[in-house]
Parts: sequence; C-alpha cells; structure tokens
Amino acid sequence: MTSLDILAGTARAGTLYGIGVGPGDVRYLTLRAAGLVRAVDVVAFFAKKGLQGNARRIVAPLLTSEQTEARLEYPVTEEVPADSADYRNQIGVFYRETAEHLAGLLRQGKSVGLLAEGDPFFYGSFMHMWRRLASDFPVEVVPGVTGMSGCWTRAQMPITWGDDMLAVLPGTLGESQLVERLRLTDAAVIMKVGRNLAKVRRAVEQAGLLSRAIYVERGTMEDERIVPLVDCNDSRGAYFGMVLIPGEGRRI
Repeated sequence: MTSLDILAGTARAGTLYGIGVGPGDVRYLTLRAAGLVRAVDVVAFFAKKGLQGNARRIVAPLLTSEQTEARLEYPVTEEVPADSADYRNQIGVFYRETAEHLAGLLRQGKSVGLLAEGDPFFYGSFMHMWRRLASDFPVEVVPGVTGMSGCWTRAQMPITWGDDMLAVLPGTLGESQLVERLRLTDAAVIMKVGRNLAKVRRAVEQAGLLSRAIYVERGTMEDERIVPLVDCNDSRGAYFGMVLIPGEGRRI
C-alpha cells in the first residue's frame, strides 16, 4: 500500500463512521480520518442554530462536490440549563429523530461519516448516536486528538509528570464540588467553561491553584487565546474554552 492509497481512504456501504476531527486545525486529523472524510457518501455534522458547525469548518478543505452533507441542528445548546427537564426533553427528542434519520441513510446503503470535534468518545454527541445505532449497523470509530491535548500543546504546558493524577472536570459542576475535586488531584483540565468561567476561576482560587492555571480558548484555531487564569477576569468564556492546571510531579 502506498501513501496515496492511505490518503485516498475507503468507506464501506451502510456503515456509520464516527470521525474524530481533532481540536480545530485540519492538519491535526489522522490519516484515517482525513481519508474517510473524503470517501464517505454522506458527511454528517452537529451544529448550533445559525452557525456553520465547528466540525464542518475543520474539514471544509477536504470535502468533495460529489458528497452529500447532513446538517444536524441542535434545538438548544446553552440557552437552557443542561440539568433542566426542558433541556433533556428537547435534546432527547432531537437525538432520537437524528438517529432515525441516520438509520434511514444507512439502510439505503450509504456510508455516513458523522464528524466529532476532538475524539468521538470524549464528551461528544456522537456517543448518543453510537448508543442507538451500533447494535443494528456496522460502526467504525476513528479516534481524534482531543481538545485538551491540542490546548495544552499550544500552551506549551506539559500536563502530567511522573505519577501525577489528572482529573478532567466539567465546569458545570457546583463551585464546592469543583473545589473538592481540585484539592484531590495533581493536575486538572476543566472543560465546558463557557458561562461558568467566573465560577471556575473562584473554585480554582479557593483550591489554591490559581497561580499555575491557564485559560485557553479556541486552541489550535486561528483566533486562539492563551492567558494565565489570574489575568482573566472575563465573566463568561468561549464555548471552546478550558482551564488547564499542570501537575508538578517527578522531574528528572
């Protein structure tokens, strides 16, 4: 097999592909992911109302005119609290209807590539499709570079040393919960910052970790921003924002 064969990619009929497209820069896609993006019959992607969709934006240079696109538009994102009954009901209906739509395409013998920001099995909507469809259709999951990996690399911040324990925390946790978890770990990544940034900053300070915390938004993208959290007084962060707290373990 030549390098051109690898880049060309192949996709099987009636198969769902969960394609990890990485943290934001198309150059961080794996060879398998890039090949599949160009090879599948249907490129499907989730998007917020009125926006292109970040996963779709990432792979734009790879798409061909022969492919069909399936835009899967969320009914809500941050407009409604994620722990509310209204949010769960709306998103539940959306996921069921989306799975039915994708199932229809797969029954027609179409190969479907469902794009996933970062890695498909890491806080991704793809998992909700996988749970509903994997028992009835062939599925291949293509891992991707996670957003946190892209962010700590761009910040030039080794995140764990020696025996450091790493905690990945959602910023949607209560402030006291965040403080408790941060005090129990050596290194941390706090995701889902967005509207929770001020609360996250307070929790990091209460845990005594503010001096080494870094805020990164849109890591690897053209408009990325990397600043010490102590210097970030924004009340609200970007949707693609996270806080990184590196460990201080064994160094040789």
